[in-house]
Amino acid sequence: MQERKQLYEGMYILSSALSEEARSKALEKITSGIEGFGGEVQKVHDQGRKKLAYEIRGSREGYYYLLYFSAPSSGIAELWKEYHLNEDLLRFMTLKADEVKETLEFATLPESQ
Repeated sequence: MQERKQLYEGMYILSSALSEEARSKALEKITSGIEGFGGEVQKVHDQGRKKLAYEIRGSREGYYYLLYFSAPSSGIAELWKEYHLNEDLLRFMTLKADEVKETLEFATLPESQ
């Protein structure tokens, strides 16, 4: 019997020290890991380089990626083990999602007068 897949939203912050090619390989490592545990990547949102709220391993900036993927829930713990071993990955977070967001909309603060 095959385990039912759940939809997840994953936020990944990669080191800003990576070249474009190395960043692409690091993202490929994340997506192939998801697929290796029976998952399927639905959507990748490249959020670009952003300033971090606080310094992480000497970095003040990182490249942010938001991924929507479906995977068996048993594979998530195994993915996390791999993420902890990935030196290019500064932070990650995985949440259950209700739907794949095709576009991202963020609230903007009103400009001060």
